[in-house]
Amino acid sequence: MATNYDVIVLGSGPGGYVAAIRCAQLGLKTAIVERELLGGICLNWGCIPTKALLRSAEILHYAQHAKDYGLKIAGEIEADLEAVVKRSRGVAKQLNQGVTHLMKKNKITVHMGEGTLTGPTSLTVKGEKGEEKLTAKHVIVATGARARDLPFAPADGKRVWTYRHAMTPPEMPKKLLVIGSGAIGIEFASFYNDMGCDVTVVEMLDRIVPVEDKDVSAFLEKSLTKQGMTIMTGAGVEDIKVSDKGVKAKIKAKDGKVSETEFTHCITAIGIVPNTENVGLEKLVEMDRGFIQIDDYGRTKSKGLWAIGDCTPGPWLAHKASHEGVTTAEAIAKELGNKDVHPHPLDRSNIPGCTYCHPQIASVGLTEEKAKEAGHQVKAGTFPFIGNGKAIALGEAEGFVKTVFDAKTGELLGAHMVGAEVTEMIQGFVVGKTLETTEAELMNTVFPHPTISESMHESVLASYGRALHI
Repeated sequence: MATNYDVIVLGSGPGGYVAAIRCAQLGLKTAIVERELLGGICLNWGCIPTKALLRSAEILHYAQHAKDYGLKIAGEIEADLEAVVKRSRGVAKQLNQGVTHLMKKNKITVHMGEGTLTGPTSLTVKGEKGEEKLTAKHVIVATGARARDLPFAPADGKRVWTYRHAMTPPEMPKKLLVIGSGAIGIEFASFYNDMGCDVTVVEMLDRIVPVEDKDVSAFLEKSLTKQGMTIMTGAGVEDIKVSDKGVKAKIKAKDGKVSETEFTHCITAIGIVPNTENVGLEKLVEMDRGFIQIDDYGRTKSKGLWAIGDCTPGPWLAHKASHEGVTTAEAIAKELGNKDVHPHPLDRSNIPGCTYCHPQIASVGLTEEKAKEAGHQVKAGTFPFIGNGKAIALGEAEGFVKTVFDAKTGELLGAHMVGAEVTEMIQGFVVGKTLETTEAELMNTVFPHPTISESMHESVLASYGRALHI
């Protein structure tokens, strides 16, 4: 006998559990199927615990530079790796328990086990209770993704790590190779560098954090190099030999020369693979490189079957997944007769990106280069933190804010930041873009003083030759 629901969500990451909560808020009988931990990768093994690690590294950095702030700390400052990891896992556990509470609060039934679709709106779950059969009027697939392995050096958790291994390291690396300079690679490179490790980053493209504006990439590379990292762009790892003592990597540099270098550990951060195999999806959806193809509301080609998050086309970000979860939940409610919901499609151009390295980077919209490629006549302006009183007072005067506008219409096309706390500031520009603001509204906005956010205002003024403090 099958258990029936209005909606079943397969996967409980930031897309899945948010979708389930919104469905429940809309009065739908809702269930979640989860094979491992409520909250998914982001909460348990991704976004949140990595930020806890990075916070520890940041505190260590400040302690080691206490004299820059007129302070003396007696004795040597040391990192206790075991304690740092323990704190990070504690943060993840607390939030996992929070999601468990939210499921109970919203009367969402949780089925722990491996879910497999037997049709667009039916599935079996093999878990603690044996095999359960579930049916629903609608099913949302939110199975997420996992780290991509190097074909010639799959992660073993000992010497070759993915992000998951890097979060609970058995030992502190002495010499670390990081392959890939996207958000995950750069965040771990920054963490281990601050913790005292010798770090080398190898990026195949011609600059690090290649999705960011070129000015941000150049600034970050200069900053990380100054901090002691070795950055190799336009380079590739051709082979890795793993032993009990470490890894030997053959690296082809930008000039074509191949050298062999020894490292104690290696982190691979070369992208993701969607978790869409062995779920029963093959005949039910269209896929591109394993990613489920959907419309703007999350519908697949099979009626009643929806998909959201990292198992669908990018950007592969937690906040994008959560937003999709709400949109899809409301679209389902509307199909089931709710006339009070008005779902809106996701505007991918308004999704911010944040990288929590040191210094932080954050952006939304088009880079200056992409804006020109798209045919816009561009006005762009940059304001450095050295011209900002709060940044100087904080001892964080390295960084800048850059804004990109359409010269004809004044439309805000993109904003790009690097420096202290920019991941908190970017939302101001995200709201502006969502409201379709122009330079006029931003110029006429009063920014509080003294704040680093004043640099946002000044960058807008700089785009039009009106900056006041440079």
